[in-house]
Amino acid sequence: MEPILLSNLSSVVREICKATPVTDIHTHLFPSSFGALHLWGIDELLNYHYLIPETIRAANIASNDYFALTPKDRADLTWRTLFLESNPYSDSCRGVVKILSELDLDLSKKAIDTYRDYFNSLNPAQHIQHVLKLSNVKAVVMSNDPFDPEERSIWKDRPHIDPTFYSSLRLDALVNSWSEASTSLQGWGYDVITEFSSRTESEVRRFIRDWIELTQPLFLSISLPPDFSFPNESPSGRLLSHCIFPLCSEQDLPLALMIGVKRHVNPCLELAGDSVGKADIRVIESMCTEYPHIRFLVSMLSRENQHELCVTARKFPNLLPFGCWWFSSNLLLQREITNMRLDMLGPTFIPQHSDARVLEQLIYKWHNARNILAEALVTRYIALIEAEWTITRSDIERDVSRLSSGNFWSFINKKPSEIKH
Repeated sequence: MEPILLSNLSSVVREICKATPVTDIHTHLFPSSFGALHLWGIDELLNYHYLIPETIRAANIASNDYFALTPKDRADLTWRTLFLESNPYSDSCRGVVKILSELDLDLSKKAIDTYRDYFNSLNPAQHIQHVLKLSNVKAVVMSNDPFDPEERSIWKDRPHIDPTFYSSLRLDALVNSWSEASTSLQGWGYDVITEFSSRTESEVRRFIRDWIELTQPLFLSISLPPDFSFPNESPSGRLLSHCIFPLCSEQDLPLALMIGVKRHVNPCLELAGDSVGKADIRVIESMCTEYPHIRFLVSMLSRENQHELCVTARKFPNLLPFGCWWFSSNLLLQREITNMRLDMLGPTFIPQHSDARVLEQLIYKWHNARNILAEALVTRYIALIEAEWTITRSDIERDVSRLSSGNFWSFINKKPSEIKH
């Protein structure tokens, strides 16, 4: 194969990044069979929790007055405040514009009711496939919470799962709120007590096994606060060391850790009220050292933790950094983090996940991620070519495929075709 020339390098890399399907390893999306949990359409996009603080600030409205509005009226307020009375500057606002544009909707009149009419005319299942095609996403990994009453009820009915959707078992409520979780487990027939005992630990493992059997997750996952430490004898530490880590080994399942979220800094903002804090990298070092046979997918929320995470990943082959999570998912930090990881880890990481809660967000989030990855790769290919290193199209396709999907499936040691739905 002929070497790529500098004159057309950028266009070739961008073309390959655009054409390569991705596996989105962390979302909050659901297939249409999950009913009200499947979020889509203009009102859901405008009521997304990233836009709530922006709307409240710009509209100068009290948070309780905002949440007293109907979902439609909240969406109208966001549209008027952030899109009509101002240009949509923020990444989340520009994302809505990009979505409407990619769906071929008329942006010239900026008429929200016209967009509502469009979404109301759609078949939800067909619309999912259209969005997946537009965003070129071949696999979507859900975040499945066995403690969420609505989701729990749906899983118990064994719903049809669109083959594009895969599960991950989210254990936040178990690890971070043991007192409440133990009460729930008791009500579901598990013989646990709030004070830990060997019987309680055995029953917690039985509960997790039951949900592994029901949901067939690709991995287990937990988000943790910035002040979390490990090892420790708190309920969270004991649940990890006596229940979750043993099951990861037994079931050959990786554990995804998302670290650095400060919950409910402003409870008045509900889901939008969480914040960020710098975590202690020694948590990851301790886990990777003590459990070298367990594979850890790790994303950290604070910008200040990103360099430490890269350094730590260089020391532990059982650690795979993934994505630019939540408050790190803006264009400035995505560029910084992606470039840092390429310089320190080569292509052995996962550049991005969407964290999407509303279906159509896949469109703009993956448009941005592909552009950032292409920019970062072009910079490095130019340096290599100028040093007389040959780069071919197949080289680029190999690299982009690894970063888009291959690294993930290789790390979890599975193939999509092997997963039961």
